[in-house]
Amino acid sequence: MSHVTATAAAPSPLALAHFEAEFTFETDCWDVHDALSSGQQDFVLLDVRGTEKYAAGHVPGAVDLAHRKIIGSKMAAYPQGTLFVVYCAGPHCNGAARAAVRLAKLGLPVKLMAGGITGWLDEGFELERAALAAA
Repeated sequence: MSHVTATAAAPSPLALAHFEAEFTFETDCWDVHDALSSGQQDFVLLDVRGTEKYAAGHVPGAVDLAHRKIIGSKMAAYPQGTLFVVYCAGPHCNGAARAAVRLAKLGLPVKLMAGGITGWLDEGFELERAALAAA
């Protein structure tokens, strides 16, 4: 018996509920790219890594807002019910999850873009660069 089969797979109805629920919490780079390139962007894309990393390369159309800076007064600028999609560096980074927690605590709809910048680049999509403001 392998480590894979040592724990039995979930019954199909439980597996179905689990995997269907994942789509309510996450989206992927391909779907974000498709929405951006087709003009069907019905969400705000937040790059939550920090300004220097944002300037070095970010998903086109993303807003620079580090997860530590997600507070009620900043988010009040967006219309009620706005969906926020958050991303960070990639699967090795928990910044997007931290941002999602902050947004959820504020009562805002949120999804995580699975893969982050790493996934975006793996899909072959381009990054946009921004100049840092002079101090």
